[in-house]
Amino acid sequence: MSKREPSKYKINRRLGVNLWGRGKSPINKREYRPGEHGQRRARKPSDYGIQLNAKQKLKGYYGNIGERQFHRYYVEASRLPGDTSEHLIAILERRLDAVVYRMKFVPTPFAARQFINHGHVTVNGKRVNIPSYLVRPGDVVEVREKSKQMALVLEAAQSGERDIPDYMDVDLERMRGTFVRLPKLSDVPYPVQMEPNLVVEYYSR
Repeated sequence: MSKREPSKYKINRRLGVNLWGRGKSPINKREYRPGEHGQRRARKPSDYGIQLNAKQKLKGYYGNIGERQFHRYYVEASRLPGDTSEHLIAILERRLDAVVYRMKFVPTPFAARQFINHGHVTVNGKRVNIPSYLVRPGDVVEVREKSKQMALVLEAAQSGERDIPDYMDVDLERMRGTFVRLPKLSDVPYPVQMEPNLVVEYYSR
C-alpha cells in the first residue's frame, strides 16, 4: 500500500475541496478541516498562504507527490520556453500514474501508483513499474493481459464519475490507450480549480 494512501481524504478536508470529485469524499459531509480545532473560523490567508494552498492542491491531486520531486518538475518547467505554469501541468500529466488514472484503468491516483508498482502496466509493450515515469506523445499504455479482469480495473472502466480527456485515445475493451499530445491547463478535467500560476509564484519568490 502507498504510504500516502491512508491520508488521502484528509487532504480534501485540509484543503477544503473535493480534489478528485469523488462521491465518497468526507468533505461532502464535513466541510471543515480535520483535527480538534477544525471547525474554528479560518483566518484570511496571506498571499503566501494562497500560493502554498495552490501548491498543496496540485501536489495532492497527483497522489500527494513528494516536495523534492514536485520542485524538480517546477525547475524543469521553468527551463522550457513559454508559459511555465502550462509546462508544469503538461509534465504532471505525463506521469505514468496520472496517465493510467486518466485512461480509467484504476479509480484513483493512489490506486494507479500501487497498480504500476505491482507491474500491471506496459508502455510500448514493455513493463514499467515506476509511477513517475514520463510518457511521451505517441506512447501506448496498456494493462497487462493477466490484469485486465481485476475488480479494480473493471470498476474504474465502468465508473461514470469522470470522462477520458481528448488528449488520450483509449480503448477500454482492450484496456489500451495512446497518449496523443501534451495537454494545456484548459484541457485537463480537474474537478476543482487549479492555479499553477500561483505555484510558479510560490517557487519564484
